[in-house]
Amino acid sequence: MDGKWQIGCLLGIPLYLDSSWFFILGLVTLVNSQEITQLNLVGNLSWLAWVAGLILALFLFISVLLHELGHSLVALSQGISVNSITLFLFGGVAAIEKESENPTGAFWVAIAGPLVSLGLSLCLFTLSSSLRSLNSSDTMGNLIRYMIEDTARINLVLGIFNLIPGLPLDGGQVLKAIVWKLKGDRFTGVRWAAASGQLIGWLGISFGLLLILLTGSFSGLWIVFIGWFVRRNAENYQRITELQESLLTIKAAEIMTREFRVVNAHLTLIQFAQDYLLSELHDHIVYFAASEGRYRGLIVIEDLQKIERSQWDRVTVWDIVHPLHTIPSVVEKTPVVTIIEKLEAIQDRSLTVLSPAGAVAGIIDRGDIVKAIATYHQLPIADSEIKRIKEEGTYPNYLQLPAIAKTLEDVEADGQEKLYP
Repeated sequence: MDGKWQIGCLLGIPLYLDSSWFFILGLVTLVNSQEITQLNLVGNLSWLAWVAGLILALFLFISVLLHELGHSLVALSQGISVNSITLFLFGGVAAIEKESENPTGAFWVAIAGPLVSLGLSLCLFTLSSSLRSLNSSDTMGNLIRYMIEDTARINLVLGIFNLIPGLPLDGGQVLKAIVWKLKGDRFTGVRWAAASGQLIGWLGISFGLLLILLTGSFSGLWIVFIGWFVRRNAENYQRITELQESLLTIKAAEIMTREFRVVNAHLTLIQFAQDYLLSELHDHIVYFAASEGRYRGLIVIEDLQKIERSQWDRVTVWDIVHPLHTIPSVVEKTPVVTIIEKLEAIQDRSLTVLSPAGAVAGIIDRGDIVKAIATYHQLPIADSEIKRIKEEGTYPNYLQLPAIAKTLEDVEADGQEKLYP
């Protein structure tokens, strides 16, 4: 399962551990046990230091889990599904199905996690303060107080760090929501927050490298790693946003093709089969029937198999066509996001594009969509790959357009008219 293991379910949300979690669990346990030993909190009981170090490491990830639950519960309160929560190398991530419908909702989903962390920190510091009156010579009591204070510090750092205003951090989501509210455009908010995230990432990388050069220690390597992670994910946000914008911008008229045949509606089925089906060099050709200068409908080849061969010389193409108003279709101004959604909802490989007069203007399949996006974003997708997509009727794994289109449902509903009939 892509290096993930499900460990349970909380409030209906599946919980996963990424394989990288085990590495960081061991590393944090090692660091904690060494620090506990150096502070002489367990005397000569080295095993207790390791046990306490492991418990502190688990407290770290429980804190991260509660942080992500904060995001998830606010999303659920807005009617947004949460597909999973995954703990991994850099903490955790809640897979929230879609964006909030408005900037205020997005703000509260984003701020919920840091507020949970800061609230936990306050509660734990208060608890630690109340325990200071206990016997200071009690080894176990000192260890417990240390563990509570350390967990409080972890949550304080977790809350403050995530409020840094740059994607993919929660502070970046907060910044996005604020700009969205001020500018009235979600994409503008993402661009600002992604740019901020990239700047913060580069600053982190630079600071970490400078620390290594000045101290000769590799302690700054972790800062470099975090900076690289932030920068890379901020760039990913930027790319996804640009792709989303193009799905709303590109229209059917810009990507449709005329790779279809128009045949005489008065042809008998035997004539149609002999003149076209037996002579065409490749499959998946779309046929329309016309007569007297008007389109009569779409010919579905499978319909021929439902008619006895003995009837083929008497039944005409017109008798079996599907009228244009009954077939899956879009109009020329339909955005690509709507075309993707409609293609996923039907079994056909292509959609018909209708002109304002109701005539056939073109057809669109998944290959046409990928080719248009590749051209728009200057992506190096070979013609052979486009041909394969057309033939198989499936998107490539590296371009999951249906999932991306689904995230735009609310944006489309708010700012785009659904133009298909």
